[in-house]
Amino acid sequence: MDLHLRERRALIMGAAGGIGSAVAEAFTAEGVHLALVDRSAPNGLASSLSDGGHRAVALAADATDESQVERAVADAAEALGGLDLVIGCAGISGPFGTDLVDTTLDDWRRVFDVNVTGAFLLLKHALPVLRAGTDPAAVFVASDSALVAAGGMAAYCASKAALVQLMRAASVEEDAVRITAVCPSIVDTPMSRGDLGLDGGFGDVDYPVQSARDVAAEIAFLASPVARAVDATTLVSDFGYTARSSFPA
Repeated sequence: MDLHLRERRALIMGAAGGIGSAVAEAFTAEGVHLALVDRSAPNGLASSLSDGGHRAVALAADATDESQVERAVADAAEALGGLDLVIGCAGISGPFGTDLVDTTLDDWRRVFDVNVTGAFLLLKHALPVLRAGTDPAAVFVASDSALVAAGGMAAYCASKAALVQLMRAASVEEDAVRITAVCPSIVDTPMSRGDLGLDGGFGDVDYPVQSARDVAAEIAFLASPVARAVDATTLVSDFGYTARSSFPA
């Protein structure tokens, strides 16, 4: 399927690794010009993705710092001649495996600062630029933890639910830009491996796991004009888990 993304211009926040770098690679294959943003500018990734003739610039910004986010959006738009797509991949898991009563306020705030406030700041400063773009769209990486919960993940679950509702509220206000989110189940990334103590990977687990490339393909679809009727909603990619009843019958 041709996603009609060639020559589009995209900013990816949280582009240095995991899902963010997979999105960058997927977009490059589709002919998208890129602004890759992370706390440290991902110069190596930008250099490798520029080899195919498509522009890829690396920028540094802390997703929780408004002045840095505002500058990154402006610099990205200047470098690429505007923006058509914004992808929010910046996120942290926080105190994984920690009961709510043992979660510190600083840890709670840090999770919300990155996962929710970071998305708010990106939307706040990117939307005015996106409105002038071609088939503009913003896509955020949420989680199935926005819909279901597990013990020891209160801050993460609450933050991803807030991110989904932020996406909906922003989309209701916004007529020119489509805003969506993807809610994947466990994805094989360095962060999830670290959280679960699986340094060797997920090869021996008894549940299905996605790759970062799987999620990148979902994001590419949501960002594309092929999905022009998809707005203000989430794409839940969890192998059908949330559809299963836990009723013991």
